[in-house]
Amino acid sequence: MFEDDIQLDAEAFQALPETVLRLDVRQPWEHELARIPGSVLIPLNVLEARVGELDRTRPVAIYCHHGARSMQALRFLQSLGFLEVANLRGGINAYSRLDPSVPTY
Repeated sequence: MFEDDIQLDAEAFQALPETVLRLDVRQPWEHELARIPGSVLIPLNVLEARVGELDRTRPVAIYCHHGARSMQALRFLQSLGFLEVANLRGGINAYSRLDPSVPTY
């Protein structure tokens, strides 16, 4: 699905099909401020404990505020054998410039 490009720009992230899980690895307070519609929140600090909630056969597109935490999550999921993972380059901060309904913070 993502081929060799594990970094997606906001336009590519927005265009992903519904079958792709949009994983938010920010903190709950951040998710309350702004979120990408249809995303699932599993903060990075609890991802290891909750990884069993993820379907390994489903592509996962990960985001955070600017992209650093989501890259950590991507590397972690790859280490567990997840093959279809990608990161939103620039995080929700970049996405909100494309979709003004998603506030910046």
